[in-house]
Amino acid sequence: MNKVLKWIGAVILVFAAGAVVAVLWAFLTSNARANETYEIETAELTIPRDAESIAEGQRLAAIRACNECHGSDYGGDLLIDDPALGTIYSPNITSGGETADYTPREWDLAIRHGVGPDNKPLFVMPSNDYYRISDEDLVMMIAFLESLPPVSDTMPESRLGPMGRALVASGQIPFSASLIDHSVAPPQSVAREVSAEYGEYLATTCTGCHGVDFAGGDVLPGSSPDEPAPANLTPSGHPGNWTQEDFIRTLRTGVTPEGKELNPEYMPWPITSLMTEDELAAVWLYLSNLPPAPVE
Repeated sequence: MNKVLKWIGAVILVFAAGAVVAVLWAFLTSNARANETYEIETAELTIPRDAESIAEGQRLAAIRACNECHGSDYGGDLLIDDPALGTIYSPNITSGGETADYTPREWDLAIRHGVGPDNKPLFVMPSNDYYRISDEDLVMMIAFLESLPPVSDTMPESRLGPMGRALVASGQIPFSASLIDHSVAPPQSVAREVSAEYGEYLATTCTGCHGVDFAGGDVLPGSSPDEPAPANLTPSGHPGNWTQEDFIRTLRTGVTPEGKELNPEYMPWPITSLMTEDELAAVWLYLSNLPPAPVE
């Protein structure tokens, strides 16, 4: 009996030691990823101050879903509150928040490169969806953000939980800065026309949920258990059965051709409803010409 107890004790000790090593590895590796520095050459940007540019910047920030994370007043919001994953907040990006003194370069680093003023990666900033935003569009977005009335709320510091650290350490939740080729300069401008090229430019915002190949997939870690998996938007997916008119109407009204009402919490059609007819037609043209994703 004593030998059995000693053997069980030894096994428990080995597992406990392994757990300590795993926790230490996750802590050190996630810290190393968070403290990696980036040296990035950014564009010379001049921010417009006219009312028309600010109004268009407001629309562009909306269709790029900036307020989905930063809140309706851009004053920051709680994004994740999970003991295992962590407690993650988006920052207040009004003139009353931490971006109040941002230079055009620092706005560029944050939005298109996922990097803070300290040259370290920002967490839960999906710049890999935004790094192709043109200089022309970016300066109007910045003009709008800088025109916002100050919100005095200060978001608490974000903290990763043990599972969050493990996912960051293993690369399953990467910092967006690590996914971007920072040596490739974003375009100065993009022709606003009904073309697949313009549709691709606009649709990069959709990749965060629908995947870089737009084939859909699993819900993100920390999502509600009721959240449906993102749809396959290639011609082999359900929207492949729609016409262009069906697609545009769905993204404007939130009701599919089959009469299904889309939950805006999971498919933010109030945002896509702000897109112009030409923008939606361009996105449709791009998606409808993608290679059909394999269907399991």
